[in-house]
Amino acid sequence: MIRLEPAGADMAQITAQARQALPMWTLYERPLDYPGHYVARMFVTIPSPVATQFAIVADTLEELRQALPAGLLRLDRQPADEPQIVETWF
Repeated sequence: MIRLEPAGADMAQITAQARQALPMWTLYERPLDYPGHYVARMFVTIPSPVATQFAIVADTLEELRQALPAGLLRLDRQPADEPQIVETWF
C-alpha cells in the first residue's frame, strides 16, 4: 500500500478519472493493518470494483475527510459493509 498525502490523493483521483475509471474512497475505522487510525482506501469502479494500492491514513475521521480530494459525494455505511467501514466517497 502507498500512503498518500492530500496532494497525492488528488493526483491519484485525477489519474483514475483520466483512465475513465470511477474512483471511490472507502473510509475505515481502526482496520487491522492500522489499529488506532482511520484509513481511506482508493478503489476504481469501472468496469468493476478493484482495490488500488493507494490509501490515506489519519488519526481522526475529520482529518481523513479533509485529506480526501475535493468535490466528492458521501455514501453512508451500508448494512452489508464490513464493520470497520465508516462511509464511502465518490
